[in-house]
Amino acid sequence: MPIAESSLALEIARTAARLVVEDGLELGRAKRRALELLGAPARTPLPDKALLDEAIREHIALFCADTQPEELRALRALALHWMERLAQFRPHLGGAVWQGTATRHSDIYLQLFCDDPKSAEIALIEQGVGYTPTTVKGLHGRPVEALGIALPGIAGGERVGLHLIIYDLDDLRGALRGGSDGRAPRGGIAAVRQLLLESLP
Repeated sequence: MPIAESSLALEIARTAARLVVEDGLELGRAKRRALELLGAPARTPLPDKALLDEAIREHIALFCADTQPEELRALRALALHWMERLAQFRPHLGGAVWQGTATRHSDIYLQLFCDDPKSAEIALIEQGVGYTPTTVKGLHGRPVEALGIALPGIAGGERVGLHLIIYDLDDLRGALRGGSDGRAPRGGIAAVRQLLLESLP
């Protein structure tokens, strides 16, 4: 990659990282907004996930080191509460809360693997939980159903969005494969419990 392209990719990554950490933007939206803020052409190559992850961790270390660990722990505890509540649907935590880069502005993304795609919706209705159905891009880029729930904020932040992404049970095996960096892209109840234990003072 030429030096000019490399420098621009780093600038895009750092701008996107700030938007993710401070404004709670989703990664894809943050990258597109970073292009706009920097005045870069729409066809500019976007930084890869590794560079973005590094920029996010760098931003947190520089600007949020005193508050982020507590906020992350609170979000993981909230995620675990809902995972246990929806344990019958084999919930797995993904996104920034799983990866360890979440702040009070971040949403929680739980992937549910269901025998019947409507069963999670029925369970929420039976529990008296209000939700908003949407369609999102899921595994392998396919559109899948998602159920959005607004939760009280943590650490003085605004409301937290809980996103339940609904998959067929058959999708579970492929979802557990490690990424190109060897790290698990998501974790189940036991893994999230372990993360919380490891973060105890």
